[in-house]
Amino acid sequence: MSSLTTSMAQHLIKSVKVFLRFCRRQDDMEKDDPLWQPLTGAAERSFSAVEDLKSENETRISPKIIAQPTRGLVDEKIYIRVSNLIPNKKFTLRCLLQSEDKDLWHAYGHYISDDIGVVNVAEDVCLGGSYTGKEPNGLIWSLKPVPGSRPALRLRKQNVFIPFLLNISVHNGHINDDFKDACSLALTVMERWYIAPGVSRIEVRENGIHGTLFLPPGTGPFPGLLDLWGGGGGLVEYRSALLASHGYATLALEYLSSKTDFSKIGEKYFEAAFGYLESHPQVSREHVGIFGLCFGASVTLSVAANENKINPKCLVCVSGTHVIRIGESIDKAFADLKLNEKNTRLDENNHVIWRELVLPIPTDSNKKVNLGNLKCPLLLIAGDDDQNWPTPESAEDIEKMMKEAGNGHLLTKIIYPKAGHLIEPPYSPHIRFSNFVDLHTRKKVIALWGGEAKEHAFAQEDSWKKILDFLDLHLYSSNTVLS
Repeated sequence: MSSLTTSMAQHLIKSVKVFLRFCRRQDDMEKDDPLWQPLTGAAERSFSAVEDLKSENETRISPKIIAQPTRGLVDEKIYIRVSNLIPNKKFTLRCLLQSEDKDLWHAYGHYISDDIGVVNVAEDVCLGGSYTGKEPNGLIWSLKPVPGSRPALRLRKQNVFIPFLLNISVHNGHINDDFKDACSLALTVMERWYIAPGVSRIEVRENGIHGTLFLPPGTGPFPGLLDLWGGGGGLVEYRSALLASHGYATLALEYLSSKTDFSKIGEKYFEAAFGYLESHPQVSREHVGIFGLCFGASVTLSVAANENKINPKCLVCVSGTHVIRIGESIDKAFADLKLNEKNTRLDENNHVIWRELVLPIPTDSNKKVNLGNLKCPLLLIAGDDDQNWPTPESAEDIEKMMKEAGNGHLLTKIIYPKAGHLIEPPYSPHIRFSNFVDLHTRKKVIALWGGEAKEHAFAQEDSWKKILDFLDLHLYSSNTVLS
């Protein structure tokens, strides 16, 4: 009980006692007067209620939130438990985060405390809010911009040396979206990091290569990964930092930006980046793979199948297609896509859908990456509600091509129901659509990525575990042999 509340209660009790003494004197004088009887009765009841309130507040312990890990990597599961609540009452748990762009994101869940006044997010069913069901990490993956925010935002980490701060709070009742006037009963903070202690960051500006190398703690040598992002461009570091935190020397490579001369970026650039990583003194040159997302997955398939000029140990391709081929320059790839610009569609909200740019999948093998040249294991991941690229159709055709070429045993294909395009590290908020700048045309649009929140969250969590297992098998296992 706060000191202010205690003072008010004590003052009220004193006032009631004075009034009662006055009433009793009057009662002795005018005990038959009907005017005084209800007044004295009301005063007695008020005094009793205030005494009960004082007693209850002095004995009740304030609600307490346990949120673990207090500091952890973003791909770690969380545990949230609230105790000392009033039993069998409605409560709302909320997660609030401020992005590096100063935008506020939040998620919330409706719970009912149990018979001893506890809410355990890992075990209890969420009845409503940003998510429903038994979802231990629902307060993270269901994060959305707060009402009144700028439109079509995407939450992405910029500086990996600063954590995301999750403010976890508990509130009385079931609150829906508007927390402006809501007072928290308890509050705690969790730190979510993309980089583990001891991981080092090195800027790479050599031989025309522009990127950032993340090295795990220790002297190595470590397995290596070339990390390629998609058509949004820029130097994206957070996945590379997270992979380095799991023991992989990872080079985040920039190859698309507003300053890029697309005619000068092609196979040779990616081969040079792979060669840089392969020859680094802290990298095991026999254990280097490539990880690509979206356009980066198309680049990955192209360079790996290019007459064995480089020999990656394994490939991870997420939300990509083999119809886009990277030759002497990516400018040619963009020009080919522009020929099918008429296939671009808009949904009812004017969100851009690009998945039909390369549909139908060509039957002519000369218009696709020659996957018969692949000599290393490939993990292929897609969502069947991808609205950006025809990744499910591409995955099926890739499987068909590799079986016909006799290297189908190298492929592991996973297609997730109701997952969209942006399959990121686990517990990343599901982004169905967001602002996007086409670096080739410099046009700003809102791109539709697809996916349903709960199913997409499952795809991110499950695929990340499978990715780490795949990399461990093919980059850390000493008995892995190229087929």
